[in-house]
Amino acid sequence: MKRSIRIARHSTSISLEPEFWAELKAIAKREKLSLNELVTKIDAGRSGNLSSALRLYVLRAIKEAR
Repeated sequence: MKRSIRIARHSTSISLEPEFWAELKAIAKREKLSLNELVTKIDAGRSGNLSSALRLYVLRAIKEAR
């Protein structure tokens, strides 16, 4: 599923599976951030592809919740 997200005043298109979008929304809600704010935060700390960074962020959050 592809979505358009605004990061640092520009729009970018991100393709993720619906399950990752759902988990990112849940994480954003827990952290009291908008989805755009969470993606911007992840984008600022990434070193590779944004979609991969988002998936890894979700994976870490799930592992930490165990």
